[in-house]
Amino acid sequence: MKFKVTSGDKAALCRQAPEFAPAVAAIKLESFECEGDMFRALVWSVISQQLSGRVAQVLCDRVETLLGKVTPEAVSGATFEGLRGCGISARKIEYLKGIAAAAMDDSMNFERLASLPDTEIISELVKLKGVGVWTAEMLLIFALGRKDILSFRDLGIRSGIMRLHKLDRLTEDDFEFYRRRYSPYGTLASLYLWRIKDDGLPSEE
Repeated sequence: MKFKVTSGDKAALCRQAPEFAPAVAAIKLESFECEGDMFRALVWSVISQQLSGRVAQVLCDRVETLLGKVTPEAVSGATFEGLRGCGISARKIEYLKGIAAAAMDDSMNFERLASLPDTEIISELVKLKGVGVWTAEMLLIFALGRKDILSFRDLGIRSGIMRLHKLDRLTEDDFEFYRRRYSPYGTLASLYLWRIKDDGLPSEE
């Protein structure tokens, strides 16, 4: 499954929020493949918490080598020592074991979960120890390809909004105004805002 970045969605976002027009014209965004497997995506998300992208990828590769296939049964059956040997902290091992147990006893049915609306998915995922709202929102984007996700808890997105709108501060009420302004293209806006945060606006060059 892909998250498709289309010319029609770009044009619609610019009609609703014309301030995006220079960025849309200058920044090349590509469609991307979504993970699809929510359990596997959640394992990677937990491992990656508070780590740089490069370090997280190394640890995820080690865990995949250890497990062979990332399934609830494989995570549950992995030893503490084996996961620690991959560089996973004791706390994250506890989280991963809890997520695997929830999947195995069907208290968290990831296949059913994927069919629910965004808000319900978030409400269910945050019941798992070690899973916060931000992690759930990132899963909605990168595992399920949901179209209207703009995360207040993501510092990069907040920084992008402040740079785009030349703001010195951004309250939660302000953020909610922009979330409604960009909807239902919140995810596309998020992709641009991350790039704006990193690269600036064309007019700033």
